[in-house]
Amino acid sequence: LACQEFMILPVGAKTFREAMQVGAEVYHTLKGVIKKKYGQDACNVGDEGGFAPSVQDNNEALDVLMEAIEKSGHKGKVKIGTDVAASEFFIKETGKYDLDFKAPDGSADSMKKSAADMISYYKAWIEKYPLISIEDPFDQDDWSAYSAFMKEVGGKVQIVGDDLLVTNPTRVKMALEKDACNALLLKVNQIGSVTEAITAAMLSIKKGWGVMVSHRSGETEDS
Repeated sequence: LACQEFMILPVGAKTFREAMQVGAEVYHTLKGVIKKKYGQDACNVGDEGGFAPSVQDNNEALDVLMEAIEKSGHKGKVKIGTDVAASEFFIKETGKYDLDFKAPDGSADSMKKSAADMISYYKAWIEKYPLISIEDPFDQDDWSAYSAFMKEVGGKVQIVGDDLLVTNPTRVKMALEKDACNALLLKVNQIGSVTEAITAAMLSIKKGWGVMVSHRSGETEDS
């Protein structure tokens, strides 16, 4: 898959306890769906607890998630989020995004999309799925694409800057000026000091952005 990950968001739960229960039930239902579709080996999880079955297409991954959400009985309470990490498949020489960049023999030209194509691609997702949060939908320096996307869907979808902002107050200010996103992924150890991390968070909060505090890969429940 081109996209780094897809997430379930139990935003319809009334309490943290209920959200935890809904999340756990969808997660275990998803394991059953994956086992039936892709086999037992596809149920292995990665470092962060996520499943990584041999899904060939982003839409297929979303369909599998939707099936698990519906089978769990929590369709009305769960939305979907994604971390696209588009910088990973951005081709600087052409300014295009390669949706099949992991293909061992190279990808077809039809899989290389312009920023405008990607905006249409994401809008189709938003129309078809309960998608409410998209992280890093474009390359970290593709400011014009972010601004255009914000104009299109910023009023109804959370557009999160991680690679775009890197918890850097200077880049947060640029994003504010360009109206490039409406949420910050806050990584305290990313910018280098607690002071700068707090500054980035406060700039975002004052603007009315969402602030998502990121966990760190490899951490335990005790850290």
